[in-house]
Amino acid sequence: MKKYKENMVYTRILNLVFVFIVIFSLLTFRLYCLQIKNHDELKVQALKQRGKEIKISPNRGIICDRNLVPLTNSEKSLTAFVFKDTIQKDEKLKKYILENSFFNEKELEEYLNNKKGLIDIPLKANALKMENNKDIYITEKTSRYDDENLLSHVIGYVNKSENRGEAGIEKLYDEILRSKDECSLFLEADNKRNIIFGGEYSVRADTDPYNPNGVKLTVDYNIQKMVENIFNEEKVNGSAIVTDVDTGDILAMVSRPNFDQEDIDKYFNREDMALYNKAIQVAYPPGSLFKIVVLLTALEEDINIQDKLFYCRGYEEINDITIKCSNIYGHGYLTLKEAFSKSCNSAFIQLGQKLGSEKIMAMSRRLGFGDKINIGLLEEVEGNLPTGRELQGPAIGNISIGQGSIETTPLQITNMMMIIANNGIEKDIGIVDGIITKDGYMIKKYNREEDKKVLPEEICQIAQEYLVDVVKNGTAKRMDLKNIGGGGGKTGSAQAVFNRRMTIHGWFAGFYPEKKPKYVITVFIEEGKSGAGAAAPIFEKISKEIYKNNR
Repeated sequence: MKKYKENMVYTRILNLVFVFIVIFSLLTFRLYCLQIKNHDELKVQALKQRGKEIKISPNRGIICDRNLVPLTNSEKSLTAFVFKDTIQKDEKLKKYILENSFFNEKELEEYLNNKKGLIDIPLKANALKMENNKDIYITEKTSRYDDENLLSHVIGYVNKSENRGEAGIEKLYDEILRSKDECSLFLEADNKRNIIFGGEYSVRADTDPYNPNGVKLTVDYNIQKMVENIFNEEKVNGSAIVTDVDTGDILAMVSRPNFDQEDIDKYFNREDMALYNKAIQVAYPPGSLFKIVVLLTALEEDINIQDKLFYCRGYEEINDITIKCSNIYGHGYLTLKEAFSKSCNSAFIQLGQKLGSEKIMAMSRRLGFGDKINIGLLEEVEGNLPTGRELQGPAIGNISIGQGSIETTPLQITNMMMIIANNGIEKDIGIVDGIITKDGYMIKKYNREEDKKVLPEEICQIAQEYLVDVVKNGTAKRMDLKNIGGGGGKTGSAQAVFNRRMTIHGWFAGFYPEKKPKYVITVFIEEGKSGAGAAAPIFEKISKEIYKNNR
């Protein structure tokens, strides 16, 4: 009995020791997890509660061009994080920033005036380290947009505080572009605003490689950049579109003035409509470009009208309204081809009176005027075609030369020129290629409509011939496209009220080369005074640059 009791005591002691060992092991393992295994994660969690979070890369998916060249999330820059009032108090720190950033003293003061708290300052790539300074933290930061703001009106912009797309592709594909990837930097400062413990990164990556995460466009980065550079060099406002004749792909879409996607607030109350995509979002009188519509209507009505002679005396009178021709002394007798090349108002008003406004409007609608082309952007507008009483009486005079209440977008003009270049076939023009993964794998192609026959091939070929004659012998003969295979197009000068005053905008839309066209290019210049003087030279520059890059 005594031995049994001793064994029981011994067994209990062993069991108690075993329990203590297990408890100690569990505590040791827990301590290991807290202090070693999960140290970094827990440290970040603690910093999240008391530190300052800084996004060092945008948690949005990429937008890229047709060749997967990134149009967003591509610019990385060395960035300093420091408190605003620390810079203002510490002359040594201020001197360092002036020497290693892109600011001069005045620019730095202006920058600081618009900031508060912990601010970021972009540094030069070769910026020197600032030894033993606890007031500043330097790291690499990825920006959503770069300084060029290339294709800004198509890409759009985001509400940064809510990570929500507000315009363009950013808005249309917001759900796709809200990335699950995230990279933040957490900084903590002491009571003296010294940044303590350095910084800790919080990285979260989407592990599913097949999740839709980006948008691939049809735009060609090189062509887009080239067209934007031309607009910048010429210092003009307006828009331009370049399309591939065979596919209907938009290769470039430019709108000016440009805007800074990182700071859009300053553009909201400006009169220059900098935030508007003027290629699709603003409609203008087409001026003499609308003579193409009248020409196509006349050719379809009677193809032999080419043989008719017109007489221009320098003006036309309709009821009590007088409309002058571009040549106030009159062109005299002209064929239809000559009237088109010289952009004779008198001949086309006579032609419009013969056809009637209803037939011209019917042709306009077939060509896509008065309706959205639907290229995949929400901001596109329909433009305007006159109806009802606007078509009656002397209104035919303005209709025949593209004035009055007719309003079109550069995209609609492009669509018309694409139909002519494709011999009457309407392509479904688009700017979005599809949805991709973050590695560029195509998940879903953008749905395009089938090609549609809208005009007879014969009259489109005649129209092409007339458009080529405009470049060789007509209003655009100052252009020199001989070395790139020639081209065709039409000038337009349109009167309109702009910024509360009457002005004249300049148009040129056409194709190149003249045989088997590959590209359609539309150029619109605000307050250009004439299409021949303002828009045609830019068309020429764009065509030559594309030709040079394709050799």
